[in-house]
Amino acid sequence: MALGRLCTKCHDFTPVEFGKDLMTTISAGPGAGAEPAGVRHVKRPTPLRESVYEALTEMIIDGTLERGRHLVEVELAGMLGVSRQPVREALQRLNNEGWVDLRPGFGAMVHVPAEDEVDQLLAARAALESESARLAARHASKDDVARLRELCKVGTAFQEAGDFDGAVRTNGELHSLITQMSGNRFLVDFAGQVDRRVRWYYTPVAPVRGGASWREHTRLVKAISEGDEDKSAQIMREHTEHTRKAYHDLQAATVPEELPDTEPTPRRRRRTVN
Repeated sequence: MALGRLCTKCHDFTPVEFGKDLMTTISAGPGAGAEPAGVRHVKRPTPLRESVYEALTEMIIDGTLERGRHLVEVELAGMLGVSRQPVREALQRLNNEGWVDLRPGFGAMVHVPAEDEVDQLLAARAALESESARLAARHASKDDVARLRELCKVGTAFQEAGDFDGAVRTNGELHSLITQMSGNRFLVDFAGQVDRRVRWYYTPVAPVRGGASWREHTRLVKAISEGDEDKSAQIMREHTEHTRKAYHDLQAATVPEELPDTEPTPRRRRRTVN
């Protein structure tokens, strides 16, 4: 039996299948664990506004929505296959988090990072990840090192094939694994908070950094595998500094574009939010 659910905020109608999304009251029966009889946890679907927020954030990070671009609600709604209301809510949240600037009389624009923003974030990243690398060298298991080496191979292959999206994604996975290997949950939490912003800054730099970045990764993995804590931390600090310098060099070589005074031509790329 098919039922439906109407979102009162965005007026979107979402079909649900009876027995899957609705709560049932069938007795759990014996041996069902600690849950009281008749209790079923409802698996809640992701709110539409959250899905739209996640989609727009990733589109900003990967450059689909380039820096400085004028964001038009109706255009974004068409790209994502949703109504304008969840797009409006997502833009407000993106503005609060610094991904989007809301300009009176003009509308929403993808944020263009200032030079000091990049320096501050990469300085925070250097502090977090150099300590993560130090602790990873202390705690690394053979399986951990094997996974790091595999990620280095995959990332290098992506880079050599010109698949920079794959290289950026694998770069993030490698750095995340090193942080997890530290065994410090606070470092993991703090690094997670800056991860997306780092990916955003690193994406345009990936073609420039090229194989040098992955050679540095290989040296880092070797130091971690040898348990050399000081060397691991040093390589990570140098690695982050090279990325910071490459970003600034790229920005200095790029002629800034004037802000558009008309709505952009709609892109043909379309994404569907589930």
